[in-house]
Amino acid sequence: MDKSEIIAILNDWNYWNRPLPETKERPFYDTKIDSYLHYDEVVVIKGIRRSGKSTLMINQIKRLLQNNIDIKNILFVNLEDPRFINHLTVELLEQIKEVYFEYLDPESNPYIFLDEIQNIPNWEKWVNKEYELKLSKLIISGSNSSMLSSEIASTLSGRYLAVDVYPLSFKEYIGFKDISIDTPLDMVSKKIVLNREFENYLKFGAFPKVLEYGQEDIRELLTTYKNTILLKDIVARYKLKEFGVLEEIAAFLLSNSGISISINKLKNNFKVSYDMANAYVEYLSKAYMVFEVNKFDYSLKKQNANDKKYYSVDLGLSNLMRVPNLQTRGADLETVVFLELLRRGYKVYYYKTSNDLECDFIVQKDREIQMLIQVTSSLKDDKTKKRELQSFSKTKKELNLEHVESVVITEDNSSETVYDDIEIKIVNLKEWLLEL
Repeated sequence: MDKSEIIAILNDWNYWNRPLPETKERPFYDTKIDSYLHYDEVVVIKGIRRSGKSTLMINQIKRLLQNNIDIKNILFVNLEDPRFINHLTVELLEQIKEVYFEYLDPESNPYIFLDEIQNIPNWEKWVNKEYELKLSKLIISGSNSSMLSSEIASTLSGRYLAVDVYPLSFKEYIGFKDISIDTPLDMVSKKIVLNREFENYLKFGAFPKVLEYGQEDIRELLTTYKNTILLKDIVARYKLKEFGVLEEIAAFLLSNSGISISINKLKNNFKVSYDMANAYVEYLSKAYMVFEVNKFDYSLKKQNANDKKYYSVDLGLSNLMRVPNLQTRGADLETVVFLELLRRGYKVYYYKTSNDLECDFIVQKDREIQMLIQVTSSLKDDKTKKRELQSFSKTKKELNLEHVESVVITEDNSSETVYDDIEIKIVNLKEWLLEL
């Protein structure tokens, strides 16, 4: 590319001569990224498209300026700019840096933000060169977990710190709407507005841009998100020809969030080969559209052999795919809890006992199982209460988890109970989501 073309593109995306745009802070992520920048490693921001990774980069640029870093020492590169489309090579990255140095003449090693870096084949070689020679401080983002796991693990092993970004948590969601809930009393006084927003959260999902749209236009926005993810992050990346089958499998898994199913069943449902069904599910997982959850077993071999459960990354996408009037509240609440557990850094499994009782989540952190969790809208119905509570004692016995906490997350009021000699904590869902 010509130097003048490159600097024109860079000038459009950078803030060397103009104020930065207004953005919403996301303290959980902003603080984590800021802390990672104090180390020498490459900072990797990864997650589904439109989850706010670019905004987090802008937030970090603001923090750097507050810490007296000269704006000319900061370079932001949007690798999805269409003007780069025919030049996406490692050589382009080198050209961009050369042009940036020629025009801006930074006084010290710059902070370079590379947004959607998966568009550059073999990008990791250039990043590794910059890292090894200590030429710049790199913050990169990407929307494909293959690009940001296997490739990074092999090339940047021990040289990066990763931040997983998800659509808004409910706490972030109400914060974006300027609703302040800091105490249980706030929940009482703002009950009506809080309940209304929670229903919107379940219905429309939590991609940040959704909050800026009227309800009549959200479906169109989410449709563009779905199509872009499928076409850019899967079809184009893996050179697929069967887009219709991919879309059908995506619709099935998203609309049935929390479903337990085998690849063989998917193969039979969609009349495709086992290899195709397996590959398409893997691609959807790598694009962060769905998450795969193993049935817990102390044997990794058995874990891999058992049916998996699949959860949607966003209930807005799920509802986009569902038939009208489908009753999904229980599955939706389970999905909300699952995503929140991921945000909080837990590794999550499900479990089925020998007599087919299901424990929704076995929650692990730091190689230690910390909680057993059941999710239900309410325990007021005796049949539901029995179904939800009786799995705790059986799960604990089969897995030898006597001292692990048992928790039911529900829309009922918080309380405690004992069932089958097991002490069980009952936690109100909104209180849990808002960390009250």
